[in-house]
Amino acid sequence: MVITTIKTRIVRPPRDNIFDVIFHAIKKIPEKSILVVTSKIVSIGEGQCIPISKYPDKDILVAKEADWYLPRKATPGAWCMHTLKNNIFIPSAGIDVSNANGYYILWPKHPKHSAKKLWIALRKKYRVKKIGVIISDSHTIPLRRGVLGISLAHYGFEPLKDYRFTPDLFGRPFEMTFTNIADGITTTAVMLMGEGKESTPLALVTDIPWVKFTNKPYKSKKSDSSFEIKTKEDLYYPLLSAVKWKKGNGGRS
Repeated sequence: MVITTIKTRIVRPPRDNIFDVIFHAIKKIPEKSILVVTSKIVSIGEGQCIPISKYPDKDILVAKEADWYLPRKATPGAWCMHTLKNNIFIPSAGIDVSNANGYYILWPKHPKHSAKKLWIALRKKYRVKKIGVIISDSHTIPLRRGVLGISLAHYGFEPLKDYRFTPDLFGRPFEMTFTNIADGITTTAVMLMGEGKESTPLALVTDIPWVKFTNKPYKSKKSDSSFEIKTKEDLYYPLLSAVKWKKGNGGRS
């Protein structure tokens, strides 16, 4: 697998044309590639930006955007609000103020639709049949310092590799193991793209013959092979259910 970060011009809030940005920065995309696009520029492209002056108290906006949230006082040091949004456990409903020039940058309104829209445009522009798209962001994991990349949405490839019922080195069949391809690729790409002023919001991933590309949205045949897991079925549900979540507005007007 080869990951190449791509430098672009500055993408400016509150709105910019990210197709112009992408098409200017990338001259060619090989077949069987995946383009990782940071959610920040997707959001700017969709105008998902709000002046900070409109919400001097960021917590009000977080509660408005989150599906579920915990008040700031529930976090050690009260440095953020824990939230659930789009079936993802993420601080502050994904709202970002870095590299935002005085705006809050929200997540794309419908990340899956945004990923498909990018996929259609890339296939047409670069005349490729097999291509994948990932919309990325950064998040934290418990008991580890620092951020990692996560896929908010993907399109054009199957996000899981199923090892269940296949034998290990000693013939014992795997019972539960999947490889998370979408987040695995995103983690490495985001690390290389950087978190500061690198101005590399794109990463092209090539030489990945083990990824299965598709022209349709990924749909699992059974509930136990879905990419997303319902909260009550999740391995960490005992932890998620041990706190008193408050209902957010889910980004609705």
